[in-house]
Amino acid sequence: MQGSIRLHSMFLVLFLCLSSGCAHPSVALAGEDPKLSVLHALRDELDRNQERLKVDDNPAPYFISYEFKKTESHEILAKFGAIYASNKDQQANLRVEVRVGSYEDDNTGKKDLSSYLPFEIPVGLPVSSAAPIDQDTTAMRTSLWLLTDDTYKKALYDYLQKKGKAVFDVKKDTPDSFSREKAVQHIGPRKTLSFDAAKWEDWARRITLLFKKEKDILQGRATVNATRSTRVFVNTEGTQIADETVLFSMVVDAESRAEDGKVLTGTRTFYFPEEKRGPTWNEVETSVRGLMKELLALARAKEIDPYSGPALLSPKATAVLFHEAVGHRLEGERQMDDEEGRTFKGKEGKRILPEFLSLIDDPTLRQWDGLALNGYYHYDSEGVAAQRTVLVDHGVLKTYLMSRTPNEHAAKSNGHGRTARTADPIGRMGNTILISDAQTKYSLPALKKQLLAEVKRQGKPYGLYIEDLNGGDTNTSSYGYQAFRITPNIVYRIWPDGREELVRGVEMVGTPINTLNKIVATSRETDVFNGFCGAESGYVPVSAIAPAVLLTEVELQRKKEESTRPPILPSPFHPTAKGGQ
Repeated sequence: MQGSIRLHSMFLVLFLCLSSGCAHPSVALAGEDPKLSVLHALRDELDRNQERLKVDDNPAPYFISYEFKKTESHEILAKFGAIYASNKDQQANLRVEVRVGSYEDDNTGKKDLSSYLPFEIPVGLPVSSAAPIDQDTTAMRTSLWLLTDDTYKKALYDYLQKKGKAVFDVKKDTPDSFSREKAVQHIGPRKTLSFDAAKWEDWARRITLLFKKEKDILQGRATVNATRSTRVFVNTEGTQIADETVLFSMVVDAESRAEDGKVLTGTRTFYFPEEKRGPTWNEVETSVRGLMKELLALARAKEIDPYSGPALLSPKATAVLFHEAVGHRLEGERQMDDEEGRTFKGKEGKRILPEFLSLIDDPTLRQWDGLALNGYYHYDSEGVAAQRTVLVDHGVLKTYLMSRTPNEHAAKSNGHGRTARTADPIGRMGNTILISDAQTKYSLPALKKQLLAEVKRQGKPYGLYIEDLNGGDTNTSSYGYQAFRITPNIVYRIWPDGREELVRGVEMVGTPINTLNKIVATSRETDVFNGFCGAESGYVPVSAIAPAVLLTEVELQRKKEESTRPPILPSPFHPTAKGGQ
């Protein structure tokens, strides 16, 4: 606690000096926490450019921000009971944003380059976004100098082109270019990347040796990763943020073949914020043995024909469904782009989900039922505090996931502007939570009975229980169908007599408005999906939380699957086994 108080006191001194113009703290003071020396360098170069950056009589920037990101990671890869890689890596990048004009109208926005000849589009010399990993302040400022100069010139070019194009355009009421937000100052505590490489290498070997006990498991891999990320952010509004995060992951995946040669894969993933909060060996072994049992059962399972009818989704499967079908379509920037399908644009204040369902996104949550959440963060990539945001309230659309780019419905950020590295931040999910206020919430066994009642009511031969999903994707572009596609990993066909039969070979497809309004019941239990989500601004850590849901209708189409001949000779681990041919 004393270290934390002292650290914040150091930052207060630094901030007061920067604000009042006194001499900057010495290197010795900053050296107590490397983040502060980086903050010092970024602030110095920001002050210089804010005061002097200008080309002739053209506008100077009205806003500049700098972000430094450094990752230190250790990754272990094992297969067949042996270590294939055990690597340490460090890399650092800088993201520079320069805006010309005003908050109401600046250089940003969709650029129409179709009317320009190629030689009219500025290219400039390539400028690297790499930053020194040893955090040398002179080198840091030199990289920022070149990046700022390049970014300003391009921003000025875009602004003048935009102004020129406006001469011929019909004037319209459009949202502001950039939202005004409060300046914040935050220094997070130092975090140590404690990583027992010998322990994790031993675990990785033992995990992959488990797979060799089953001759029908062709291969299994274990990947252990530990990463510490350092982020320092400053802007000309006075915001100064320096924080660190640590994330551990263990991914175990395996491959087998069905009798028809179809490739079958399965995965188990563990995420944890500290080494000491990771799973026990017994938990890992139990999970891996469950994965093997699952793959061997899938190898014998029947392929199911395309299906339309009632289905029950487990809590984790529901979480992935809402992430793909709703979450991405509520990202703020998508509401302004003509090339986006804008599924929910114009539906503000209208019902888009059953009235007993609400959807919130709350990056301020650290955990759910004792499980650490990947989507937790203090401040987004634009220096705005993370905020609990009600997206859908009892079925009614309220707002969007907002960065500092306003749209017609929302003028301010709600702390969801996120980017992985150097791409422009956009509104993204953090911890997305589906809340059910249904008058009656059921246990999972009771929902299965409800499923069979719906099967009987519709006269269907069977219903489906979708227990686990490999992942999914969604198309939000106006050039394609406004549909989602999710790949189930574990699907059971439930017959009217209650018998459950494992099946394979299908993927769930649909359109959001139609599919989600077929939800008629939910469970009491919830579960968490932790992972990473990819979009235009890169892969960011996310979590999704939901109960199980019963739908009166889902559609499953045949999945395209690779079919290959198994290895001709048996594995060296099982030399007496019959070969694949």
